[in-house]
Amino acid sequence: MPRPAPPPAPSSSGVAVRRGITRAGLAALLFGASTPFAAQLAQDTNPFLLAGMLYLGAALAVLPATLRDRPDPAALRRGAPRLATAVVVGGAVGPVLLALGLRYTSAASASLLLNLELVLTVVVAAVFFREHVGRHVVVGAVLVTAAGVVLVGPGATTDLRIGAALIAAACLCWAVDNSVTAELDELAPAHITLAKGLVAGGANTAIGLAVAPVPSAGTVGAALLVGALGYGVSITLWVAGARDLGAARAQVVFATAPFLGALVAWTVLREPVTTTALVALVVAAAGVALVSRSDHEHEHEHEAVLHDHEHTHDDDHHDHVHADGFTGRHQHPHEHVHVRHSHPHVPDLHHRHTH
Repeated sequence: MPRPAPPPAPSSSGVAVRRGITRAGLAALLFGASTPFAAQLAQDTNPFLLAGMLYLGAALAVLPATLRDRPDPAALRRGAPRLATAVVVGGAVGPVLLALGLRYTSAASASLLLNLELVLTVVVAAVFFREHVGRHVVVGAVLVTAAGVVLVGPGATTDLRIGAALIAAACLCWAVDNSVTAELDELAPAHITLAKGLVAGGANTAIGLAVAPVPSAGTVGAALLVGALGYGVSITLWVAGARDLGAARAQVVFATAPFLGALVAWTVLREPVTTTALVALVVAAAGVALVSRSDHEHEHEHEAVLHDHEHTHDDDHHDHVHADGFTGRHQHPHEHVHVRHSHPHVPDLHHRHTH
C-alpha cells in the first residue's frame, strides 16, 4: 500500500516554476546572443566543422563540473538509449542543419526562425511523450510564435525559404531532443551536455576536417567560445529548467532566444531594425508570462523510482535523511517510494503522469 503523505506547502510548486523560468530564461539569453555570431562564422566555415566546434566548446564549458561529479556507471547504463537519441538527433544532426541554414539567411532572420522549435517541442512533448500542456502553454506558444511571424514578415526570397526549411528541420531535431532530455533523470545536466559535446561534436569535427581545410586559429577560438556559452552553459541551464517545468513549458520560455538574437543582430551587427520589433517582443513576453501560471492540481500517484537530480528536502518529495543532517540544494542518486497525494504541480521530473 502506498504510504499517506501530506500535501506540500502551496509555495513549493511556485518556487520550482520560478526557478525553472529563471534557468530557461538564462539559457535563452546565452543561446539567443550566440546565434548571430554563429551566423557570421557560418559564412566561411564548413557546416560540419562549425557544428562540431560549437559542441566541442560546449563540452569544454562543462568539463570541470563533470570531472568534479562523475556520473554513476549504473545510471549511465539505464539512461543510455535516451542519451544516445539526444546525442545523435540533438547534438549531431540538428547543429549541422542549423549551420547549413545559416548560410542562406541573415543573422536576424535565422534567430527568429528558431521560434519553430517552440511549436515543434510543444507538439512532440504533448503528442508523443504525453506531457500535460494545458491552455496557458498552448496560448503562450501561439503568442511567441505569432511574434516570430510578425518579425520575419512576408516577401521571403528563395534563399530564405531554403534556409527556413533547413532551420525548421534542425528545430524538429531539437524538439525530439528536448522531450527526451527532459525525462533523462539518471544523469546530471552537465553530464548530458558533455556527452553531446564530445561524441556529436567530435564526430562532426572529424567529418568537417576530412572534407574542408583547417580553419584559422581565430575562427576555431571564436567557435569554441560561442559553443561554450551559447551551447554548453545554455544547454545545461535548459535541461535543469526543463526538469522544473517540463519540456513544453521550458521551451516556451526558451523561445525568447530568437528575439534576443535578433536584438544582438540589430545592435551589435548593425542589421536593419523592423518597426514591428517592440510589438513582437511585447507579444512574446506575454506568452512567456502565461507559463508561470500553468500549474494545475489533482490527486496523482508517484511510482517508486531511483534517479539522480538536483533537489532540496523542503518540497515533500525528498524526505530522505543524510547522516550529516544536510538539507540544502544538492544532487546525488536517491530513491522515492510509492505515494499518492494532491498539490499544485507542472510536468517536472516527478509529475510526468498522464491525464
